[in-house]
Amino acid sequence: MANNDDQFKKVISHAKEYGYVFQSSEIYDGLSAVYDYAQNGAELKKNIRDYWWKAMVQMNDNIVGIDAAIFMHPTTWKASGHVDAFSDPLIDNKDSKKRYRADVLVEDYCAKIEAKIDKEVAKAEKRFGDAFNKQEFISTNPRVLGYQEKIDTILKRLGKSLEAEDLADVKALIEELEIACPLSGSRNWTDVKQFNLMFGTKLGASAETAMDLYLRPETAQGIFVNFLNVQKTGRMKIPFGIAQTGKAFRNEIVARQFIFRMREFEQMEMQFFIKPGTQKEWFDYWKETRLKWHKSLGLGEDNYRFHDHEKLAHYADAATDIEFKFPFGFKELEGIHSRTDFDLKQHEEFSGKKLQYFDHEDNASYTPYVLETSIGLDRMFLAVFSNALMDETLEDGSVRTVLKLPAVLAPVKAAVFPLVKKDGLPEIAKQIIEDLKWDFNVFYDEKDAVGKRYRRQDANGTPFCITVDHETIETNTVTIRHRDTMEQKRVAISELKDIIKKEVDVKEWLMKM
Repeated sequence: MANNDDQFKKVISHAKEYGYVFQSSEIYDGLSAVYDYAQNGAELKKNIRDYWWKAMVQMNDNIVGIDAAIFMHPTTWKASGHVDAFSDPLIDNKDSKKRYRADVLVEDYCAKIEAKIDKEVAKAEKRFGDAFNKQEFISTNPRVLGYQEKIDTILKRLGKSLEAEDLADVKALIEELEIACPLSGSRNWTDVKQFNLMFGTKLGASAETAMDLYLRPETAQGIFVNFLNVQKTGRMKIPFGIAQTGKAFRNEIVARQFIFRMREFEQMEMQFFIKPGTQKEWFDYWKETRLKWHKSLGLGEDNYRFHDHEKLAHYADAATDIEFKFPFGFKELEGIHSRTDFDLKQHEEFSGKKLQYFDHEDNASYTPYVLETSIGLDRMFLAVFSNALMDETLEDGSVRTVLKLPAVLAPVKAAVFPLVKKDGLPEIAKQIIEDLKWDFNVFYDEKDAVGKRYRRQDANGTPFCITVDHETIETNTVTIRHRDTMEQKRVAISELKDIIKKEVDVKEWLMKM
């Protein structure tokens, strides 16, 4: 685990050092669990958002996108259940005075057992070498099976207790497992209590007439309340989807793990409206389709897994998470939920407006069912960034730090260097920048030796470095170096655009789905 902690610390410091993520209001000692995306981070975030939007909206002729306001009429949150039931089970340690999410304490305990499974697998892998069959080992090794059974039993009980709102049993489980406060090592716990996560605010000119509002805790409701507007103006036929990206706000008491769990975050959601009775096939379809989208980025097949929910929301008939292997273990990256007709029915009831769809083929009206895919953009950023950061030992024994971001997402696609700051080389390099910047985000650098500049761009995640030298003047060719292989090739300046496009083009990547 310590090794993973070290890796995570590296991720956080690298994100700051290379202009990806800064602590918010840092000059005032920061604000807990609030972060700013810096110059490179803003680009990477935008590129992830675009990659999602293109796959979700542009490539599907029955999915459209909207951008709903953050403020919504307060009754929205009554209808959605957030006013009454949007809370986390919290527990305080009496000695350290620290507050924790009770369910996370239990999940972290299970993650430690999971680490033991990984250890057993690693040991066996070493012992058997090429003959090792991981799946067979996991499904037959008595020790591994014992660990897995323990995890399943604990999580099943936790799910049941949370569903029944039996908070006393959640506390009992924490005590039985002898879970201690990570800070003080003390097991002196308070009772578990529920805490509402919505941020309240006011709308109005004076205190007397101001209306109580909430900052939206999710983007989905903006889609549901606009269901009929979009359906009618877009003349949409079921099945169809409405997608949206945007900020959401949750007063997370235990915000932690860098940008994994923040108080202000961004979601990328798509609500797919379907005919009642077809939800099973659509659930399977979106599970498979969303996993393919993730895998198209080449972050490693073994870094993903599905986690079916033990505890279903009262309105859902199926729910699964796509989990990703972060430096701190497998955690939720995207949720796929079959929400039945709960949302539209609730808004119909609270607003008094009919939210139904008239199906011309069946000559009947019905309330559509909803299949939701919801991914945290900040979590996706962390998955991509933490997976890309590595130290490589080169043939000469030196170590290079490289950020192997998928080229399609990299903030800067190419850096252009003049070999020296004279003989007209900077002018040629700047002309190349002028030509390329219409199509790509490019960067000019003339400081330090070329080797140092290469290293800087490797650590920054830039897929290509282009060097202008004295030969360029005679032959109109440059050296192009690939970040991942460090291979260098002499190419004509006129070929640069096509070479870069082939590597960074969204189409080239999404076609892998």
